[in-house]
Amino acid sequence: MPGYGDSPPAEKVATAQGRVAFLDRVFQELGMRRPVLISPSMSGRFALPFLLARGDQLAGFVPVAPVGTKDYAAEQYQQVQTRTLILYGDHDTSLGPQALQSLRHLPRHRVAVVPDAGHACYLDNPEDFHRALLGFLHQLK
Repeated sequence: MPGYGDSPPAEKVATAQGRVAFLDRVFQELGMRRPVLISPSMSGRFALPFLLARGDQLAGFVPVAPVGTKDYAAEQYQQVQTRTLILYGDHDTSLGPQALQSLRHLPRHRVAVVPDAGHACYLDNPEDFHRALLGFLHQLK
């Protein structure tokens, strides 16, 4: 993501509105209509503002212990009608449960806790992570 890791800082994504516009452009450039947005960890800074502003453009949302969930009020989450699978590892004792406290206000959510996995549950236990993800994706059809 722009401004994270080894990528250079990007002024265009310094605000939540800029990050929404960035994701919108990515989806447009790729020709994606109603994608499922999967958001692990730091990508929550991009995905959450997009979900709240344009969640109706998504077929589904899969937050994987994302950051930034406390930046929004329960009332904001309650307005979102996007089907959501909240995922985190059972050994993630901080960010996963913290994100759940906010994301549980999404009205169309379900939760899957990946066993024997930490914060990067998709790396720690990819089999169970993918099982939960594919089950959710099949339900969206």
